[in-house]
Amino acid sequence: MKAILTVIGMDKVGIVASVSQLLQELNINILDISQTIMEENFTMMMMVDITDSTVDIAEAQTQFKKLEKKLGVTIRLQREDLFQAMHQL
Repeated sequence: MKAILTVIGMDKVGIVASVSQLLQELNINILDISQTIMEENFTMMMMVDITDSTVDIAEAQTQFKKLEKKLGVTIRLQREDLFQAMHQL
């Protein structure tokens, strides 16, 4: 199953590394990634494959909530079908 992971916040060293490390720990594969810095604002969107994840999506979301507090950014992980439905309204 595919999911969309978004990260938004003030730019700082280590955001990509920290997010990628947690994805690796959860056995979630990055399929596509787009990242940019707009002035001091960091934005990243990833399409990931959660099929072989070692945890369910709810636990992965909990783990990313912990990471977002540590990094001081906003991180959202949503199933691709729900993400697409939300953005078609």
